[in-house]
Amino acid sequence: MRLDTLSGRWRTAALSVVAGILAASQQTAAFYLPGIAPHDYKEGERVDLQVNSLTPSLNVNNKLESVLSYSYYDERFHFCQPAGGPKAAHESLGSILFGDRIYGSAFNLKMLKNSTCEMLCQQTVPAKDVSFVNDKIMKGYNYNWLIDGLPAATVKVEERTQQQFYSVGFELGSGGRDQLVPHFNNHYDIVVQYHTVDSVHHRVVGVTVSPSSKNTQYSKDTTPSCDTQEPLILRESKDNQVVYTYSVRWVRSDKSWATRWDDYLHAMDPKIHWFSLINSAVIVIFLSAMVGLILVRALHKDISRYNADDAEDLQEDFGWKLVHGDVFRAPQNFHFLAVILGSGYQLFWMTLTTLTIALLGFLSPSSRGSLTTAMLVLFIIYGFSAGYNAAHTYHSFGGTSLKQIVILTALFVPGVCWVLLMVINICLIAAHSSAAAPAGALFGVMALWFVISIPLTIAGAYFGYRRKTIDPPVRVNQIPRQIPDQPWYLRPVPSALMGGVLTFGAIFIELYFIMNSIWFHKVYYVFGFLFLVFLILVVTTAEVTVLLTYFHLCAEDYRWHWRSVYTAGASALYVFLYGILFYFSRLRLASYASLIIYFGWMAIVCFLFFVLTGSIGFVASHMFIRRIYSAIKID
Repeated sequence: MRLDTLSGRWRTAALSVVAGILAASQQTAAFYLPGIAPHDYKEGERVDLQVNSLTPSLNVNNKLESVLSYSYYDERFHFCQPAGGPKAAHESLGSILFGDRIYGSAFNLKMLKNSTCEMLCQQTVPAKDVSFVNDKIMKGYNYNWLIDGLPAATVKVEERTQQQFYSVGFELGSGGRDQLVPHFNNHYDIVVQYHTVDSVHHRVVGVTVSPSSKNTQYSKDTTPSCDTQEPLILRESKDNQVVYTYSVRWVRSDKSWATRWDDYLHAMDPKIHWFSLINSAVIVIFLSAMVGLILVRALHKDISRYNADDAEDLQEDFGWKLVHGDVFRAPQNFHFLAVILGSGYQLFWMTLTTLTIALLGFLSPSSRGSLTTAMLVLFIIYGFSAGYNAAHTYHSFGGTSLKQIVILTALFVPGVCWVLLMVINICLIAAHSSAAAPAGALFGVMALWFVISIPLTIAGAYFGYRRKTIDPPVRVNQIPRQIPDQPWYLRPVPSALMGGVLTFGAIFIELYFIMNSIWFHKVYYVFGFLFLVFLILVVTTAEVTVLLTYFHLCAEDYRWHWRSVYTAGASALYVFLYGILFYFSRLRLASYASLIIYFGWMAIVCFLFFVLTGSIGFVASHMFIRRIYSAIKID
């Protein structure tokens, strides 16, 4: 009777929850995330066109020659400025740190009002600046404009499928192999697609721009004509008069506001992502089979023999049981090991949370820099996790100086990244690039670090240090056991290289798309694949490290602590080597500043990747070792 009553209550509660969810979904049908709600325009209403930094793209040889971006209103370009000067748009911290410099413009667009050959302004490009502009044309630099949050794009056709897609940005000029001199694009045919909500309101759902080079003649007594076919060539021997013109055409579209990003998020070959996922899954299955074979057969056999009562069997003991008195001995420099482990937890939770948020669709491409901002804020918040796990591990190893571990955890990993970022920023400033982070943004990051992250790290360390230490399941001998000579494949360098290549093999295909998106300014959006690849990375790293740790213990080598870190973290070396391969295959950087920036960012990524994977390897090995030594009887 009581069970029936309880089950009835559970059914009633479940039905109430389902009904509440359905009601909430009906009430929130028109809910939009902050900052990305649609803007409804009326006919004749002004539609702002914003300009962003000019960014490098592939040149005529299909290579990237620079990673430096330049502000649209860099005085050397001599573009038209709005009355009263350009006004900066409000940007997120992540957007600023990654080089966005968005301003208002002199363009005058009005909803549903077509215009032809509108004059923007006339500018003089002096001879001293012509070489700078022509150099950027030859290096494939692109304009980057925004209308209602949508980037202005170029319509391109995929060669294999003949399918049209939008490529973000459009050319500053043309400088192909057949041209003796570059042509500067000073006329812009703007096509804005709109979706009609009702008879009054309209929404922008697509923006494309077709630039062209026109040597337009203008005087105060005449109006500019855009019919000329003569290209505009900037001569380095004289001052050049440039007439900027544009045309606007509004095109009605059935595309809804919710799907307006679909044309921008075009997958060149989605099968490659599936191949990447299948490749990673095969590696995981292979490793799982090997680990399962060891755990089910070898370990079960070892534990049964070690726990046998037969004295003859006990005399024949060898392998990992013989090092039971040393395997839980505190390693050298365990305070640094604790710091790496704490920062690894911090990076793990930051990555997992960021990918989960992105997977749920909360990081819209309309909100520029939202991904970077989310990662930065989460890294700051998870400073508590770094302090907690670092202090707890340090105390479990026998450490007594809480102040030392707090200072190292709060400053080591963030400090290394900060120093590398400052080197990159100095190079950007020296190259007069707009991507150099302004003092206000740097001060904001420092404030987040010292005002929020470090206090959270101190609080986490306080609670972690007070937590009960992890007691080893067996007693530690006072005198360390002598380690026999190891076979060549179990020595530090070969074993780390073997472990790292397996982990790298699970991610290298997706790594190509990530690097391609970063350096070629593409929109990366396949967070579902990335989330699965991250989970596969975690499983692969754990299994590889456990496997090699078992082999080391069987060879009577109990120094597993640091080895588990650099065996798992060796995959970061392969990531850096892949970055070098990517440089020689896809890039041809022409300046030392670009080289330092590229390899500086690669160093930051690889350092953080080492900390993340090394921590995963250590945790997996620690859990494995505690489990197997808890299962045997020790005299």
